[in-house]
Amino acid sequence: MLIRGGRLVDPSLPLDALRDLRIRDGIVVEIGEALAPRDGEPVLEAENAVVAPGFIDMHVHLREPGNPEKETIATGTEAALRGGFTAVACMPNTQPALDTAERLAELARALARSARVRVYPIAAITQARRGEAPTDYRALARAGAVAFSDDGAAVDDPAVLRAAALAALEVPGVFISHCEDARLKGSGVMTDGAVARALGVVGSPSIAEDVVVARDLAIAAATGKAFHIAHLSTAGALDYVRHARAHGGRATCEVTPHHLLLTDAAVASLGAGAKVNPPLRRDEDVAALRAGVRDGSIDAFATDHAPHTAAEKHAALDCAAVGFSGLEVAVGAYAQALPDLDLLRFVALLSTNPARILDVPGGTLALGSPGDVTVFAERAWTVDPAAFASLGKSTPFAGWRLPRRVVATVVGGELRYRA
Repeated sequence: MLIRGGRLVDPSLPLDALRDLRIRDGIVVEIGEALAPRDGEPVLEAENAVVAPGFIDMHVHLREPGNPEKETIATGTEAALRGGFTAVACMPNTQPALDTAERLAELARALARSARVRVYPIAAITQARRGEAPTDYRALARAGAVAFSDDGAAVDDPAVLRAAALAALEVPGVFISHCEDARLKGSGVMTDGAVARALGVVGSPSIAEDVVVARDLAIAAATGKAFHIAHLSTAGALDYVRHARAHGGRATCEVTPHHLLLTDAAVASLGAGAKVNPPLRRDEDVAALRAGVRDGSIDAFATDHAPHTAAEKHAALDCAAVGFSGLEVAVGAYAQALPDLDLLRFVALLSTNPARILDVPGGTLALGSPGDVTVFAERAWTVDPAAFASLGKSTPFAGWRLPRRVVATVVGGELRYRA
């Protein structure tokens, strides 16, 4: 196909210019000006839009196996398409956990049947994600795992995590850390502070995240294993990432749309609709995260797409499910949070950097690369959860007017979504 008339933005080249893009047999074969269609090839007109290497969400919960009432591979990957993502990495906190090569093989068969985008499995660090015994990293890597995580919980015992990091040194996949000290968190349902006290609910201190970030990055430095901090949400945690890098640590991190746009005050108006893990933080944390995106300290945007049924989210705050859907609002939400962010940086955070961190194909439109393309434009739209492809209809951004939207998503040279 020929994608014509758009502003091609690719940090890997680097390029930010009006260019046409030709894909043949699923591969980028030509970039140029005023390219003419050949042999009746289909043309996607991209005038007044940005053409970027396909976006990759490195933190998604597809809920299969185990919870198809929350999400399925088909619905989750269709949501990804509508959100402009040509690939997603799926987290292992399924039922059962993705902790053996056999389970990854079962997942691969299910993906072949139903996935609408490329899906890269993340396998568990410990068996059944219990934090007790390591998994077989070599077997999991051979079965397709691109990274390892016990997401949903931290590996509680530092000795277990250190041993796991040493055992995984010979496989390429990064360790992705969910950083939360369960003892410090206790029964907290939101960030500790004035809002929690006003609502009369138990709060969790921000240091519940900070201390585990510091610990895991110290283990990364001591072992030489690359660590990636998932859904980083506090100013203190960001400072620890900067410190680790300054001292030669292999440390990267991601941030979500909700932690860039919302504070704990949202819980007062939205209740369980704003319940998420890690919880929404204070104004100073949001400001620090935005600054971290601008100065390069934060490496990637990731949604932490966590769909639940309506009944689970409409419960009381102390017992409602944690998390909400994010794939279909991400591009607009990030633009809302950082309207002045340079487009090369924006695309790097959504495409080039996630591909590099996970060491997966994509993140570039260089000749010979996969024909995965995201086309987006500065077009305002209103978030309507009822129209989501995802089975999870809960989002704190319902009714928001967002400034940027996805126009088309191309996977392997095939137009799979058009707004």
